[in-house]
Amino acid sequence: MKTAIQLTGILKSYPGSAQRAIDNMSLSVEAGEIVTLLGPSGCGKTTTLRVIAGFERPDGGQVRLGDRTVAADGVWVPAERRGVGMVFQEHALFPHLNVARNVGFNLKGAGLALRVAEMLDLVGLADMGSRMPHELSGGQQQRVALARALAHDPVVVLLDEPFSSLDADLRVQMRVEVRRILKEAGATAVLVSHDQRDALAISDTIVVMRDGRIEQVGSPRSVYQYPRSRFVAEFVGTSNVMNGTVSKDGTGVETPIGTLPLVGARGMGSGRDILVSIRPDSLELDDGGDLEGTVISSVYAGSSTDVMLRVESAEGPIELHAHAHPERVLEIGDVVRAHVLPDFVAVIEE
Repeated sequence: MKTAIQLTGILKSYPGSAQRAIDNMSLSVEAGEIVTLLGPSGCGKTTTLRVIAGFERPDGGQVRLGDRTVAADGVWVPAERRGVGMVFQEHALFPHLNVARNVGFNLKGAGLALRVAEMLDLVGLADMGSRMPHELSGGQQQRVALARALAHDPVVVLLDEPFSSLDADLRVQMRVEVRRILKEAGATAVLVSHDQRDALAISDTIVVMRDGRIEQVGSPRSVYQYPRSRFVAEFVGTSNVMNGTVSKDGTGVETPIGTLPLVGARGMGSGRDILVSIRPDSLELDDGGDLEGTVISSVYAGSSTDVMLRVESAEGPIELHAHAHPERVLEIGDVVRAHVLPDFVAVIEE
């Protein structure tokens, strides 16, 4: 597979800040891949996007786009010559130009009208070329911005918090639409987001960032099911984190709530002290379960009921997040039983 973006040892600091915005970051993005840089405010994800785009010059390291080095020691290719398409958080459409002219902005040549028509068809706005931006919904404006970014056949499309200005229902719809459009266009895309739901829904690969460094890279499923650090476990979704010890036979982990089967513990050495992440999805309420807990909170969330259980253990009371079927009505004080499914249990590092 051809590499579309290669970051090697990227360093970036800002005056007056004691911490680097990007701290020795290396990352490879393959052609046609959709990658999300995910992390809290200040983790360096937007700075990374700006370094790729050419809006920021790194203090060290190398940036390659396709087969070109665009930033390195003694090398600097400005943003307008990098072949990058950009979709900004607020779409940044030209209010005085209609949809077709927005999409075709800076396109030249005899094929301009055909290219604009192709892009509008791709984003599902084939009959809206004559409309003005203020006549469009938020989702339609976002599609126009994406069509404009794709019209130049860029090496990579960069999207800065593309869903943050949308309401909840439209946000869900546009995750699906944006992924479809990018895949049909065969585009390489890098998104910035602080919302794990956006990242899980749209990405081929998630890059979790913290304090200017990469914490974990992987598919949405692997990052969610098998977080490698406490930070990832608690930032990407919710997790019950507790101490554990690898069992004598090396096939499980002994925890305050019992011995859990855990493929990830194999080969780690009997008796080794570790941390364990147990997703709420892995705690299944079951009248025959070997784990007993008291409901201390219960929140109906539509697709599930989010429950907090207090469980007695050898180390004292432990509070555990669990998900119950939405049909099950649980009241504070109810005593329930549960068992742990191994699919969402993982060994993590500090």
